[in-house]
Amino acid sequence: MPSYWGPPVSEIQIELANIDKHYGAFHALKNVSLSIEKGSFVALVGPSGCGKSTLLRSLAGLESISGGTIKIAGEVINNVPPRKRDVAMVFQSYALYPHMTVAENLTYSLRIKGIKKDVARRSAEEIATTTGLTGLLDRYPRELSGGQRQRVAMGRAIIRNPKAFLFDEPLSNLDAALRVHMRKEIRALHDRLGATSVYVTHDQIEAMTMADHVVVMRDGVIEQQGSPLDLYDRPVSKFVAGFIGSPAMNFLPGTIGADGMSVGLDIEGAPSLPLGRKAEAGQKVTVGLRPEHLVAADPAVAALRLPVAVVESTGSMTYLTTATVPELTVVETRRIDAKAGDTIGVSIAPGHVHLFDAVSEKAI
Repeated sequence: MPSYWGPPVSEIQIELANIDKHYGAFHALKNVSLSIEKGSFVALVGPSGCGKSTLLRSLAGLESISGGTIKIAGEVINNVPPRKRDVAMVFQSYALYPHMTVAENLTYSLRIKGIKKDVARRSAEEIATTTGLTGLLDRYPRELSGGQRQRVAMGRAIIRNPKAFLFDEPLSNLDAALRVHMRKEIRALHDRLGATSVYVTHDQIEAMTMADHVVVMRDGVIEQQGSPLDLYDRPVSKFVAGFIGSPAMNFLPGTIGADGMSVGLDIEGAPSLPLGRKAEAGQKVTVGLRPEHLVAADPAVAALRLPVAVVESTGSMTYLTTATVPELTVVETRRIDAKAGDTIGVSIAPGHVHLFDAVSEKAI
């Protein structure tokens, strides 16, 4: 009898195939295809207007698509109304009923299905334990903090036990410290439930820290998708390289040297940088250097000697902005004895030099 040894085949929970969406003459989604594995946490990220929220709303049934196929658990749902798609959506605005208590908000979907009040209350108590709402069930939304309201919105989604959770920028209304706390809570909750989650955000830090799989969108198409570190280490374009990572990648015009193993930077006083790989001699490129990969060094031996314009220290990190055109950002974990007007030396390992075609902006 033949046998096969290997990793288990992943189960696809959500499948989007060749999705198009038009708003009159505006083409919002352009032939988008995406498969989402059961139990995974997928982040859709990109600038405003890239199509990420339109794609999520199309999955939820809040937007009708102009073409393509949407499947959830193998079932085509193109014409299935939102309430029957078995997905739960958490919005940026919480969307709680102000005249209902926390318990009533949590159990609303159960009560309209005819589930008995005492059974629904027990479910609410279980969800309250999971989401940290114990002791708040009899309060009204106006009596809660922003973080507590967001927990209620998540609890209301969880209690339905849906096939997928859809998050539409749920943390945008919270302050910075609470956003950091809540993103850890959402990820921990996802892991406890073994849920399938699709999370829309414009904040690439949220996407990088929370998701198993990140989908970067631009102008209605998927520019690149993969694990967070895949996108960070191997961006396929200048757009992805500039969008993923904080602070953003530095970009400089350059020309590949005659030996094909170095790149000359079009910046005053800059020598050629070794590439550690072969490129086309004489090719015009954009050189990408991540701020955290630029290491302050002795100016006498460093690859670059750069004048300093601004020094910002947070205690644990020092951010240096150069007085060059274009300006560069350098991030140091050490405390640097530098001030505006000084010249610092900066080194970078060849493996950390990114190259993009000057015209197509695709990675080389």
